[in-house]
Amino acid sequence: MSGHTMSISSVKFSPDGKLLASSAADKLVKLWSPFTGQIVRTLEGHREGLSDIAWSSDSSFLASASDDATIRIWNVDRGVTLKTLEGHSSYVFCVNFNPHSNLLVSGAYDETIIIWDVSRGKALKTLSAHSDPVTAVHFNRDGTMIVSCGMDGLIRIWDTASGQCLKTIVDDDSPVVSHVKFSPNSKYILASTHDDTIRLWDYHTARCLKTYTGHQNSSYCVFSCFSVTGGKWIVSGSEDNRIYIWDLQSREVVQVLDGHRDVVLAVATHPTQNIIASASMEKDLTVRLWFDDGPS
Repeated sequence: MSGHTMSISSVKFSPDGKLLASSAADKLVKLWSPFTGQIVRTLEGHREGLSDIAWSSDSSFLASASDDATIRIWNVDRGVTLKTLEGHSSYVFCVNFNPHSNLLVSGAYDETIIIWDVSRGKALKTLSAHSDPVTAVHFNRDGTMIVSCGMDGLIRIWDTASGQCLKTIVDDDSPVVSHVKFSPNSKYILASTHDDTIRLWDYHTARCLKTYTGHQNSSYCVFSCFSVTGGKWIVSGSEDNRIYIWDLQSREVVQVLDGHRDVVLAVATHPTQNIIASASMEKDLTVRLWFDDGPS
């Protein structure tokens, strides 16, 4: 699926599974039908490239994080900006809604995390979160905690209500942490680091439970995610232009998807069906959908 003219930074399925959103360095958000591959709508308005997008839980709103230091909240049906959130002093790199979608969390190159009131479009809290750019932020299942990571090699857990740091997880060599998210049950944290490794952490004990390797990730912020619609898998992009799928329990690579012609930064899994979306950088510029044919 082609449409973007510069590197694609993020792909996200809507929670109802009806749309796939993509963001890119061309300043645009594109909405696709995952079933026909057609572009449904293009959201224009940011002045600089985009690094991330996130859906509200009811699939009606989309947030986009831009190098223009703003976040826009879009009405998806109408394709218009409802709010422009201003408060970061540098590139906004990551964004996510809480489960109720009344709050938004963002992380930026200014090393801060901001928690926003969505309806008012105002910052509620600004956290001095990391000593380097913040690369990912994610709410847990009930919205009471936020996990963040940064180029400083730290993973931090925050109390949403108070803004207090509850825990800091650091690996021995503290490689850049390029992506982090809570597991669907919120008991664990999946973290991608620039030592070609993805780790599953129990954040209560700060113990690393599983490590997943085989892919390449030492330069870019490559997304990883859980797939739970047909078994339990870990899915990640890779700097060797492929998508890797691991068995969550055994940690073995069960499949490698070939097809992209450049680094695969963005991957996402469909909420109900065995579909993976992926997107790639300059030399490729496609969004691809991978469908599971069932047991081969």
